[in-house]
Amino acid sequence: MTAFDAALAVLAADPHLGTDATWQRGAEPPVTLRVLRSSPDQLRDAFGTTLVQATDVLTVRVDSQPDIQAGDVFALGAEVLTVQHTERDATGVAWRVLCQR
Repeated sequence: MTAFDAALAVLAADPHLGTDATWQRGAEPPVTLRVLRSSPDQLRDAFGTTLVQATDVLTVRVDSQPDIQAGDVFALGAEVLTVQHTERDATGVAWRVLCQR
């Protein structure tokens, strides 16, 4: 375990930062894990008008879920987020998962 992996494990376990989630792909059995969630607003330009779009970004430890793909679903309480795009961080320790509500 690297220092980055250990730090991410501590952050995800923190009740003020991490949250319980359930990951699922299609009809596969759901997997319960801890994630870090951020919901930054993105500014988009559409026909000369600025639109504010809410987004959801999850940080997921690679060792807790080694394969995440577009179309997979995360349930966080009553909210269901559908994966739009995934990318690994530079160290290969975490997924950055962009989701749509």
